[in-house]
Amino acid sequence: MTLLNKLKFIFIFFLYTLVIKPQNRANKLIKIPSIISDNMVLQQNSNVPIWGMAMPNENVVVKAGWGSSAKTKVQPDSIWKVNIKTIKAGGPYQLTVTIGDSVINYKDVMLGEVWFCSGQSNMQIPLEGWPPEYPIKNSSKEIRNANYPNIRLFSVGRVLSVVAKFNCAGKWKRCTSISASKFSAVAYFFGKKLYQELHVPIGLICSAWGGTKIQPWISGKYLKELPEYKEVVEKINRNKRKFENLEAWIHTHKVVEIQKNILRHRWDNLNFNDSKCSQKNYNDDNWKSMKLPAHWSSSLGEFYGAVWFRKKIKIPQKWENLKLVLQLGNITNFNETWINGVKVGEHYGKGFYDIPKNITKDTTLTVTVRVIANGRGGGISGSKEGMKIYPKGNKIEGIPLSGEWKYQPVAEYNGSKFYLYGPNGEFYNRPKVPFQIYQDTPTAIFNGMVAPIIPYRIKGVIWYQGESNSHKPKDYENYKYLFPLLIKNWRNDWQEGNFPFYWVQIAPFNYRNKAKSYVIRNAQRQTLSVANTGMAVTLDIGSVNKIHPPDKQDVGLRLALWALDKNYGRHITFSGPLYNSMKVEKDKAIISFKYADGGLVIKPIDGKTNFIIAGRDSSFVNAKVKVSGTKLIVYNLKIKHPLAVRYAWSDADRATLFNKAGLPASTFRTDSWKP
Repeated sequence: MTLLNKLKFIFIFFLYTLVIKPQNRANKLIKIPSIISDNMVLQQNSNVPIWGMAMPNENVVVKAGWGSSAKTKVQPDSIWKVNIKTIKAGGPYQLTVTIGDSVINYKDVMLGEVWFCSGQSNMQIPLEGWPPEYPIKNSSKEIRNANYPNIRLFSVGRVLSVVAKFNCAGKWKRCTSISASKFSAVAYFFGKKLYQELHVPIGLICSAWGGTKIQPWISGKYLKELPEYKEVVEKINRNKRKFENLEAWIHTHKVVEIQKNILRHRWDNLNFNDSKCSQKNYNDDNWKSMKLPAHWSSSLGEFYGAVWFRKKIKIPQKWENLKLVLQLGNITNFNETWINGVKVGEHYGKGFYDIPKNITKDTTLTVTVRVIANGRGGGISGSKEGMKIYPKGNKIEGIPLSGEWKYQPVAEYNGSKFYLYGPNGEFYNRPKVPFQIYQDTPTAIFNGMVAPIIPYRIKGVIWYQGESNSHKPKDYENYKYLFPLLIKNWRNDWQEGNFPFYWVQIAPFNYRNKAKSYVIRNAQRQTLSVANTGMAVTLDIGSVNKIHPPDKQDVGLRLALWALDKNYGRHITFSGPLYNSMKVEKDKAIISFKYADGGLVIKPIDGKTNFIIAGRDSSFVNAKVKVSGTKLIVYNLKIKHPLAVRYAWSDADRATLFNKAGLPASTFRTDSWKP
């Protein structure tokens, strides 16, 4: 190399170290939340926030294909945000974000109506349902016809956190048969109705987690306004650093993504690199022991992830080369099971497998089960009698499998990802925290699954939750305070004023315990006193034997009716009768209703109206009812001085009162006595 060439090389290398490397470092610091991405829908005719993180003092310029632009500088805390003006619905457009020398182009951006859809399992359950136990009505036909490229879907990945997250797992998708099948059925039917009526792009953001109470959906700032939750919020705040350290440690481990797994069961074919655990002679001497059946929380706390269980058993010699049946009972949630290293099956919720005779070649069998749970109560947790192995067709000679099993946690589920620990005990190096965070921990879901979406501009919210607050007095008695508090919390944090907030009143269901879901239904009705709210009543379309009723079409439609009338100028009937007032005339109670235009209709069920009435002794008895125009006359000939009326005041009571549009009345009570 000549001297001149050497000098050129040195000069170029010098420029690289000064310019290129710092630029690469800056690029790595650029973070934009996943809710801002290709295929997104931005709220039309609005000022929409676009935000992210980058090196402090960098220049940020945002330009939109519809002609708007905005610029700012990154703040000292690395956060930047601009508001960019949108025009009327349309698209597709391109949105360009320039940060320093880095340019990010977002394609296929639409302008339209954006709704945030949240709650527990009845909001979460997808269009394909959870068959066979929980199907969705007309699911196959609906999925086949779900081709709406201008409806865009975003599912927020499930994650718990004690601090407000900047980002979440998820991405915007066009509505196709594939994407819709995995998306919230209620949200889909709501969005579909809006699209068919408005003919503008619709963006649906679903953030839902089955089996959750309302408390984890409220931020600590607001939840501590209620005195009985102040202590737990302060406890969480005191220990934030410890939980942040734990999360940082978890994230040092190898990741297995599940979003790309499009199989019906997303736990299928997950490779945790631990297949040796299923082998007959695998050395599990260093594994700990657990007595089964049991939820693993007794040994592991509220651990979400994958755990291996192993047990060696001796079978009688006469069982060799026979077909056997392995029965493990209830398993939460998904399990894959092996005998002597041979996989005998997989199941969601239960363990019941035939063992072919080619596996039973000797009298020592090693039963190995890998259980994956992404919620509370993971483990093999049925009855002792439900765990046994026996010759096919001969349960009498069964060998019990309850008792001591070896176990090893091998992967942790966190933020819609699995972090791999492996079978050698890495789990036990996990940093200690003073208490476990689980799906009912107050504030934990707000921080992980709502905060990352704020301040993305939305038109409003639809909400379906309440079943999990129906069981304990603290939960159902406080719901009348908690629910309005959640609405206040979200509206204040979004800083969009009193945006529309519509919810589903939970459906009738035979809980078979001390639940008081009717108290939740009444609290939901009372929350209508909050400005710009609405409620879809489901007393007529529930299923008293299914906590997840299959009719989600009407649920989505009834939510859409509120939006179409209140927000989009359609003058339609959007609600069934809502209790307004009661007056007493002699021995009869006269009930007045809102939204009873056109008159009232009574449809008794098995001769019952589901109205009860009480007099001075506060003892309720079945009532008779008569329709008088838009009023209802309620009475019982034995009650001479009626003081209170209640309607649909039990867990499983179904609708008997409707308006002429066919929409049902809500559960209500006229008194404030103890339930």
